[in-house]
Amino acid sequence: MTREKLVALIRRKGSYLCVGLDTDPAKLPAHLSGDTDAIFHFNKAIIDATRAACVSYKINTAFYEALGAKGWELMEKTVHYIGDDHFKIADAKRGDIGNTSTQYARAFFETLPFDAVTVAPYMGEDSVRPFLEYEGKWAIVLGLTSNKGAQDFELQPSGEGLLYERVLKTVSGWGTDKNLMFVVGATQADAFIRIRELVPDHFLLVPGVGAQGGSLEEVSEKAMNQDCGLLVNASRAIIYASGGEDFAVAAATAAGQYQAEMGKYLERF
Repeated sequence: MTREKLVALIRRKGSYLCVGLDTDPAKLPAHLSGDTDAIFHFNKAIIDATRAACVSYKINTAFYEALGAKGWELMEKTVHYIGDDHFKIADAKRGDIGNTSTQYARAFFETLPFDAVTVAPYMGEDSVRPFLEYEGKWAIVLGLTSNKGAQDFELQPSGEGLLYERVLKTVSGWGTDKNLMFVVGATQADAFIRIRELVPDHFLLVPGVGAQGGSLEEVSEKAMNQDCGLLVNASRAIIYASGGEDFAVAAATAAGQYQAEMGKYLERF
């Protein structure tokens, strides 16, 4: 999906919501426990319930890889079911020497029809470059994350600034705002003003709203640009809005609430 199509989708829906399909078998509603294909049926119901309210889905591959070959089959079925009308993210955090990254890019952009892959930049440009060589595809590079361990490296001094700032400045030169995004955690809201100074035009994938406590209002006020420039992810707050047989209805309600709030912020631009 190109930047132009993504921006048009955001404007048409009045939403920049990304629904995270971090489907944990241990958290599925009890009435699905006897279903041999429970994860896919759960995902399918969530997708059907939230399609109208969101513009993107993010599949955290760890929840599927943990299940072995069956998990990859479930992930493949899920991403195909989403279809081409939503921006599909493989949250895989890949990044390796160039020939290995080339195979990772093939896996998610050719074998599987994802639009974007999250990428770790620690190994440098040659580890990211293969993800940037597909037209209409995106590398979403880790920038400033919301976990406690961000203090270990990302927030340490490096030259004239912090390490994450150096990452943003350096990586933004490897691609363009049409094939590069950055991950910035919602709980790092105070940093968004500085981040927009460094990458004013790039899209940001923002996890951490909802169950992790990030503020959608604060993120939107500090980080939105003229093209919106945001994909705000919510996972547990939507897919586990209810643990009962009404889980899909509850998910639709939660996603609709995010969409309504996002629509108000979009009207300012």
